Amino acid sequence: MSRPRPTLRTRLAGLLAAVLAAVALTAVEPAPRAAHAAACTGTSGVTVVVDFAALGGGVQVACAPGDPTTGIAALQGAGFTVTGTQRWGLAFVCRINGKPTAATEACVNTPPVTAYWSYWHATPGGAWSYSSSGANAYNPAPGTVEGWSFGAGAPPSITAP
Repeated sequence: MSRPRPTLRTRLAGLLAAVLAAVALTAVEPAPRAAHAAACTGTSGVTVVVDFAALGGGVQVACAPGDPTTGIAALQGAGFTVTGTQRWGLAFVCRINGKPTAATEACVNTPPVTAYWSYWHATPGGAWSYSSSGANAYNPAPGTVEGWSFGAGAPPSITAP
C-alpha cells in the first residue's frame, strides 16, 4: 500500500517549521540596547571590551549597566549585537556586531579554533583570565570587566579598563 504524496501546502509548512527552528536557535537572547560607549564607573555595571583587531577593526569598550545575569546579557546590555550558531544557539558566539561576516563564517556549527570569539574576565586594570565557563553560564559581578577577542584565543589587546 502506498502512502499519499505530500501536498505543496504540507511541504511548505514543514519548510517553514525548519526555518523558524533555525532562527530561534540564533535569536535566544533579547535585542541589545543602545551602546554605552565607555567603561562603567565603580559597581554601576559590567564593563565590556570587544577586540575587533583581527577583523580589521579596533577595540570597543562599553558599559552594561546594572547587574547582568550572564556574559551574553552583559555583551548585549553594553549595546553589542550577538549571533550564535545554528546548532548551538548562543552557547557559541559566532558573530559580534556582524563580524566575522557570513561570507567568512556560516555560523552553522562551532567556529574553528583559529578563528573564534574567546571570552575573558578581569578586574579593572587587572590581567585577563580566559573563561572556564560559557558566556551563557557565567554571572559577571558589577564592577568587573568582560572581554571578547577574535582569533585563536588571545586576550583582548588592551588592559582591562
